[in-house]
Amino acid sequence: MDIYRFKKLPIMGIIRGIEPWAIDALIETIFVSGLETIEITMNTPDAAKSIKNAVALSQGRLMIGAGTVLSLDSMHMALDAGASFIVMPTFIKEVAAYCAKNNILFFPGALTPQEVYTAYSSGAAMVKVFPAGLFGPKYFKELKGPFDKIALLAVGGVKLDNIKEYFDCKADGVAVGASVFNVEKIHSGNTQSIKDSLVAIVQAVRKSVS
Repeated sequence: MDIYRFKKLPIMGIIRGIEPWAIDALIETIFVSGLETIEITMNTPDAAKSIKNAVALSQGRLMIGAGTVLSLDSMHMALDAGASFIVMPTFIKEVAAYCAKNNILFFPGALTPQEVYTAYSSGAAMVKVFPAGLFGPKYFKELKGPFDKIALLAVGGVKLDNIKEYFDCKADGVAVGASVFNVEKIHSGNTQSIKDSLVAIVQAVRKSVS
């Protein structure tokens, strides 16, 4: 993963529960929408296969990582499949330590100030504040008071109508998941509405960080 590329367009798509056979059309939809970074969660059926397929299909056009990594075993499965970064819902010491030692970009989850600082101190590329929606955009403004040097990624509850507010409140990046990547629509082949949503979201992020 190129963190500088991500910071230029700091939005991550979270893909969960999608069968490997549906990845083909979805990857092309993601690419044409302008989104550049996705994670495929490790609690998705055959997640490693989906990651491998996505990496092959994207041909370097997308940055593809693994999310919901909860153990060293799932981390190794993801890396072996070609994931270029690791995302955790919380701070998992052994996963963070391995990634830091081996120069693998990782995004550990945190919520409280203490958790944010602990995650940051482990060498995180950004700290994933989750679930951000429970506290809202203003929580980021409060965190940035003492933690102005810590990059924060808002995850959970991020939607088109609040993206600007998250960035206005000093979030460094955002992620969108089930609100956009609807499993039923993807499995039925209805990717046009997903594309339309992503185009609007990507444009909103570009305006917010320009």
